[in-house]
Amino acid sequence: MEKEVKIPPFFQDFRFGLLFLAARLIMVISIPIEGLKSYGDFWNFYHLAGLGRPFLDFWVEFPPIFPVLSRFLFLLVGGKEHSFIYALIVLFSIIQASNVVVFHRISTIIHPQGEGLNRVLVYAFLLVGLFYGWAYFDSLAIFCLLLSLLLLLKGKDWAAGLAIGIGGVVKWFPVLLLPAAWKWLGKNKALRLIMIAALVIGLTWGSLYLISPELTQASFISQSVKGSWETVWALIDGNLGTGNFDPLVDRTLALSASVSSKNEAVVPAWLSLIIIGGIGYYIFWKSSVLSPIQLAAFSGLTLALFFLWSPGYSPQWVLYLLPIVMLCFEETRSVLLALVLLFVNLLEWPVILSRGWFHYLDEVVLLRTGLFVLLVVLFAQIVMEKENRIR
Repeated sequence: MEKEVKIPPFFQDFRFGLLFLAARLIMVISIPIEGLKSYGDFWNFYHLAGLGRPFLDFWVEFPPIFPVLSRFLFLLVGGKEHSFIYALIVLFSIIQASNVVVFHRISTIIHPQGEGLNRVLVYAFLLVGLFYGWAYFDSLAIFCLLLSLLLLLKGKDWAAGLAIGIGGVVKWFPVLLLPAAWKWLGKNKALRLIMIAALVIGLTWGSLYLISPELTQASFISQSVKGSWETVWALIDGNLGTGNFDPLVDRTLALSASVSSKNEAVVPAWLSLIIIGGIGYYIFWKSSVLSPIQLAAFSGLTLALFFLWSPGYSPQWVLYLLPIVMLCFEETRSVLLALVLLFVNLLEWPVILSRGWFHYLDEVVLLRTGLFVLLVVLFAQIVMEKENRIR
């Protein structure tokens, strides 16, 4: 009788990542470059990479890691646009394959009875053909977010603080894990984690500021001063555009980062923060984070509340909520919520906005906002549940 060969868990995870990467690369090879880049931000990434050294020669609206990485790839391929696009697609696909691996590890911790396998298969299936994953760099930040969550679950709070800090220098979203980490770790360990994350972020931005103060400051404030877009607040303000800066803006001038062509906010951001932040604080005060699923749910709760408060929203941000939704609810509900979230965001971009149908934006934004409210309620039920069960 042959002895059964057991595959170590690490290689099982790695297998899912390789399968995802193989499927993605088959798709990339099969689709012409015009199809791969049509709805993404490659035009903007290429334009920025060609301007010179980010933060030194021009200001950029993103935190430092991706602009620097993008410039490196631009130089590596000799400034050839098609090579630059393919390099980014391959890089983002590798990162997303890593996200699948990390997701599976988290899923097996939250659902040790064997449900983790089904969830990772659905998660990978939803991602493999979704252009948000290869046409934007959010996968880098999502990797840091998921890795931070995994490290917290494994009790490696120092490493989690480092991952959150690095994630905050890719995009700010991984920093939103801090309230969940506080509830999970307790005051003393959470303060240590926050200090590590703050040190990474502070050293990065501080170093750039010392080298190039004007352009670094312009980069830091550029997102916050450009106005609202694709949210309820944007509808109230009468802003029906997207969140991209005009490519004609002179980024070599620091003052141009604070010039907005959009209408000013009718509802001040500080006022909406008091209301939505107050809801978050109440749940924070009343809830408990004692189980892995509650840690994931509180992370999703913070993300959903942030999206409700944020003056702007980009459809590819659904990628941050997708793995949390797939982790936190009963299987059928997770899949249903994930599909609805994806279809609503795809309806917004590319279906409506790419065709210039901005007059339909009201309905889509209100529908998406309603989904975020629903997610807040569902996540809150989990973190405020005393018996820590999935309903």
